[in-house]
Amino acid sequence: MAKIEDTITGEALQNYSTETPAGAVETSTPRAPLTVSGAAVGRRKEAIAQVRLVPGSGSYAVNGRTLEDYFPNKLHQQLINDPFKVLDLIGGYDVTAKITGGGPSGQAGALRLAIARALNEIDRENNRATLKKAGFLTRDARVIERKKAGLKKARKASQFSKR
Repeated sequence: MAKIEDTITGEALQNYSTETPAGAVETSTPRAPLTVSGAAVGRRKEAIAQVRLVPGSGSYAVNGRTLEDYFPNKLHQQLINDPFKVLDLIGGYDVTAKITGGGPSGQAGALRLAIARALNEIDRENNRATLKKAGFLTRDARVIERKKAGLKKARKASQFSKR
């Protein structure tokens, strides 16, 4: 690294960089979960998920079934695990969930929101900023638009005939 001198005073300036030095290695150690349990409700489309988090081994019970059994789609499983992954708390809490309404995608989104809200409730000082930045505390308000009178669906009309 070359030293840079101030043109007016002639003093040596320290060179700052936003990159980590070559010798430094960042290791992400999983955080220890708190011994506090939490509960929350999450909603997406027509789905409602009620979740209870208890410190444990990381097992899931969704409507009495395992996560892999209830959500066979790997994308939905990854979506649900995202709040734990962002906070480095994978395997720290046992999740008990009751989900009603909607389809698989809406239920997975509702479960993710409920888990994020429960983690926020457990340790607001350490978890809230990270969850908020990742967008996990925001409820997705998009729902299916209602059907209008005189149309086939919400916006689909019958074909127009000029003559």
